[in-house]
Amino acid sequence: MSTVERPTGTIYTISDLAREFDVTTRAIRFYEDQGLLCPYRDGRRRVYSKRDRTRLKLILRGKRLGMSLGETRELFDMFDTARGEERQLELFLRILSERRAILVQQQRDIEAVLREIDTATADCERLLNERSDLTSLPDHDTV
Repeated sequence: MSTVERPTGTIYTISDLAREFDVTTRAIRFYEDQGLLCPYRDGRRRVYSKRDRTRLKLILRGKRLGMSLGETRELFDMFDTARGEERQLELFLRILSERRAILVQQQRDIEAVLREIDTATADCERLLNERSDLTSLPDHDTV
């Protein structure tokens, strides 16, 4: 594992980042274990740089978009190895396009289920109304 240089400029503690992004410190340590974040160590204390903060922001954005950590790592690796921003953008566009297609299909599925629920609800209400109409009829014995 390579040595991480002490960050210059603005630095953050794990608690700072957890509070800012509303995630647990455990989640941040998990991203570190996965190689997505590489804080400087000052003894046992983790010191995060602006770069780490940006990476955490991108990890969380990718998570909201449905990207896997592997896809996020692939984007980071492309950026880190300077293989070109164009290639990174093309990959990100592909990932976004695939994710959008999945979400559109899920939206269609949800709309279909909602229609089925509406139909079942209407059927139940109709049956309840029919039964209440029957119980409101005069009893033959009392007429």
